[in-house]
Amino acid sequence: MAEYPINKGIGRPVEFKGLKAQYLFIFCGGLLALFILFVILYMVGIDQWICIGFGAASSSILVWQTFALNARYGEHGLMKLGAARSHPRYLINRRRITRLFKRQRKEETT
Repeated sequence: MAEYPINKGIGRPVEFKGLKAQYLFIFCGGLLALFILFVILYMVGIDQWICIGFGAASSSILVWQTFALNARYGEHGLMKLGAARSHPRYLINRRRITRLFKRQRKEETT
C-alpha cells in the first residue's frame, strides 16, 4: 500500500499532491458533496449512466478548478482576494471643500 506524506514539517501548511491549505479542504468538501448528490440522484430514479456521466464531469471540473485556483492564488490567495473585495471602492465625504482645508481651533472651556 502506498504512503502519502500529508504534512512536511512543523509550522508549514498542510499539503497533499500540490494542494495547499484551504484548497485541500475545498477539494475534499466538494468531492463529498458531489458523492452525496450522486447518491441522491441515483436514489431518485435517474438513469445510472446519466448519474455516472454527471458525477464524472462535475468531479473533473472540481479537480481542474481547485488546482487552477491553487496555482493562481497560492496558499493565502483566497483570503487575500476576499479581503480585497471587502474594502470600499471609494470614500464619501460630504463636507464642503473649503471646510476640509481650514484649520480648526481648539476651543478652551473654562
